[in-house]
Amino acid sequence: MIGVMEDTRVKEFKDMLGDKEWMTVSKKVRFDAAHFLPNYIGKCQNLHGHSWSIEIAVEGPVDEHSGMVVDFTILSTFLKGICNTFDHTLLNGKIPNPTAENIVKYIKEQSTINGIGGKGLRWIKVWESEDSMAMWEAI
Repeated sequence: MIGVMEDTRVKEFKDMLGDKEWMTVSKKVRFDAAHFLPNYIGKCQNLHGHSWSIEIAVEGPVDEHSGMVVDFTILSTFLKGICNTFDHTLLNGKIPNPTAENIVKYIKEQSTINGIGGKGLRWIKVWESEDSMAMWEAI
């Protein structure tokens, strides 16, 4: 039954879009910051730093006139504000327990405040290293 409901919703959604292309676009930035994890027992409870990366993605129909889902400048401006808040700081001054997960939550809250969330926010990814990442994804 669930498969039938999903198929029906997909068809309704495609009918609503008509001939419009649906795409996801993303923007990624980097910053350097220190943190410590006060609720953790291990090496990460000590002050240390990372070269962080943040990526946000927005999805939606491609506008026929502009040819875009969203202007990359909008995403850049939002991410620049996040970087200005975090770059070369002690993250604990902004987020009491600055795990990658809690940084994602902070960025999600800021996206709502700044109107990015209303533009079809698809995901937010925060890397604290090349191989360690937390992600929020729209369902």
